[in-house]
Amino acid sequence: MPGQVLAGGVLLSTFGNVVAWLFLGLLLFKVFCFVDAAFRREDAYRAADKQKKVFWLVILGAAVAWDLLLGSLIGVIAGIIAAIVYMVDVRPALKEVGNGRRGGGRMGPYGPW
Repeated sequence: MPGQVLAGGVLLSTFGNVVAWLFLGLLLFKVFCFVDAAFRREDAYRAADKQKKVFWLVILGAAVAWDLLLGSLIGVIAGIIAAIVYMVDVRPALKEVGNGRRGGGRMGPYGPW
């Protein structure tokens, strides 16, 4: 009986550690999305026909703040959905338009074309 209690305690603490690392990874992913959205140009959002930069900064910033302050599961899930939408849909469109770091969306041997 005491061995079962000890094994259950070890399993629960290990599971708790895995969940904590998972939430930390999700938080870092959301922070990356927020920083990436902050460094993109405002006109790139319009050119890519996406929501405004302020919209994405508010959504992603709220997701990060929610994780840091409240951390409820529903907020975490909503925030990760917003971050995934940004990474899968918005970020590639912004990169296609060009983010100002490379001078344009497509680069030829002598510059953008």
